[in-house]
Amino acid sequence: MRRFSQRNSLVTLSDINITPLLDLAFVLLIIFVITTPLLEKSIDLKLPHGGQTEKKLDKSDIRTVEISNTGYYVLDKKPMRLPQLIAQLANSFRANPNLVVYIRADKDCRYDQVAQVLDGCQKYGIARYSLRTDPTPK
Repeated sequence: MRRFSQRNSLVTLSDINITPLLDLAFVLLIIFVITTPLLEKSIDLKLPHGGQTEKKLDKSDIRTVEISNTGYYVLDKKPMRLPQLIAQLANSFRANPNLVVYIRADKDCRYDQVAQVLDGCQKYGIARYSLRTDPTPK
């Protein structure tokens, strides 16, 4: 009997199939394109109309407080309770005396929620704050 060599049956692959790798790359790209706008969005607010646009400020001098109609407070896209928020603003003001607090309150929120933020700002000497609105359409 004759023995057959195993060497003839071995075949080396000289190319790599990149189709699954491209499929994975496209799926990841689609996922990032869809989720990125959702990550940047803060709480959904309906600002009252009025006021006008203002001059540009340095972004490092601005802290944005958002108040939803349900009493939900957000400071620079981080949810927190009111005492925590006021403490953070006080620390920021001590570090940066040019601090400007933007207060974005939903048009249906209770006024005392806005007043509590204003009182906290005044308590720690933060005199520069701005109640944000949507500019009046022309």
